[in-house]
Amino acid sequence: MTQVETRPSSASAPQSLPQGAELLRFPPDFLWGTATSAYQIEGAATEGGRTPSIWDTFSHTPGRVHHGDTGDIAVDHVHRFREDVALMKELGLKAYRFSLSWSRIQPTGHGPAVERGLDFYRQLVDELLEAGITPVATLYHWDLPQELEDAGGWPVRDTAERFGEYAGLAAQALGDRVRHWTTLNEPWCSAFLGYGSGVHAPGRTDAADALRAAHHLNLAHGRGVAAVRAAAPGAELSISLNLHQIRSLTDSPQDLDAARRIDAVGNRVFLGPILHGRYDEDLRADTAHLVDWDRLVQPGDLAAASAPIDQLGINYYAPTLVSGGGSGRTGADGHGNSRFSPWPGAERVDFHQPPGELTAMRWSIDPTGLRDLLARVHAEAPQLPIFITENGIACEDYPTPEGEVRDPERIAYVQGHLAVVHDAIADGVPVQGYFLWSLLDNFEWSYGYAKRFGMVYVDFATQQRTPKSSARWYAETIRRGAVARPAP
Repeated sequence: MTQVETRPSSASAPQSLPQGAELLRFPPDFLWGTATSAYQIEGAATEGGRTPSIWDTFSHTPGRVHHGDTGDIAVDHVHRFREDVALMKELGLKAYRFSLSWSRIQPTGHGPAVERGLDFYRQLVDELLEAGITPVATLYHWDLPQELEDAGGWPVRDTAERFGEYAGLAAQALGDRVRHWTTLNEPWCSAFLGYGSGVHAPGRTDAADALRAAHHLNLAHGRGVAAVRAAAPGAELSISLNLHQIRSLTDSPQDLDAARRIDAVGNRVFLGPILHGRYDEDLRADTAHLVDWDRLVQPGDLAAASAPIDQLGINYYAPTLVSGGGSGRTGADGHGNSRFSPWPGAERVDFHQPPGELTAMRWSIDPTGLRDLLARVHAEAPQLPIFITENGIACEDYPTPEGEVRDPERIAYVQGHLAVVHDAIADGVPVQGYFLWSLLDNFEWSYGYAKRFGMVYVDFATQQRTPKSSARWYAETIRRGAVARPAP
């Protein structure tokens, strides 16, 4: 088995601060972590009773994923998790956010759990606890068992009920070890990229089904909260939302209306039910030609979806710039690469590339979007603690002839966003932790292995891990509990 690579410039080596830099200190109990997801890193796709998920099927369908890549092996985390936890410990991480593979635990989406699948997660969690790292388990990160998709998937109400059952099985098995639970990761992507534009699994393109999926994901969240609380009464529950910080191109009425429409179907379709137990009237009106909301939302659904949570997870990468009255093109951060819109009720909205630097994903680099998003959520739910559950950047990373991987762009990106988080805390926003995306280079969904988000470089041919310079920088940031304010 390949061992974790260590070099003289180790991840724990102290990093000097720029002369005269303002040091921004975080609260002593701030939770410093990193995040991954099951299909992106685990591999072992057919081992231990695991059956295909929608991402197995999607990635094996010609033309769906760059270069025909799949997650069959990914970065082989199932076989190398002990090495990976040792690396986390070396970096001084305080928490690790990972997801459970529903297909590994409950392969058909029905019936009892498979103990071999649960045993992998038991061993992973035990290894984390032994290393002094807090486990944060996400129940669902886009990998629906294929059998449930064959029965209709998220547009079908029964899938939400099946999710509640699965959540209970997972919490019964791991609730004595795991305190922090996230029900769903980025349900917007599951609903609107999976069933609207079709650029994510399962690759369906029906606007009405995308809206049905969104509602049933909200219901599934509520069912999951109830199931985990019943199985593990001391658990803390959250959901991670990729909220869109939306800006209108101009102050014209049509551009402002475009921003309102995208906010409705990008943010309030989840924030409304989860925080307030409602779907806003403008969202319902914008999409009334697609779904009958009075039939879709059954009695008790919104009460279930709005079950109290202990924290809200926010995933942020870049702001969204829109205008109205155009062609409805969905490039420039509109989640395009498809002639089908992921924005039901807002199909004529255009997306624009904000000015400034871009990442390897061609996403803009703008920490002020996170600043504004945190202020918005705090104003809407002042008492609700917040975690930044994903934030990171894809870079064109490669090893030097000496075997080092230098990624100053990632350091600058994370530094800028951490400074915004610090300022939000100073303004009274209860941000309690930050999870850098991602620990490892991995399978980046429809981009396959072409994009690298990790702070640890993975040679996909050999599975050798090499901490990048950002890993050393992040380790020192954690050790200090502080970050230097970026230069103006």
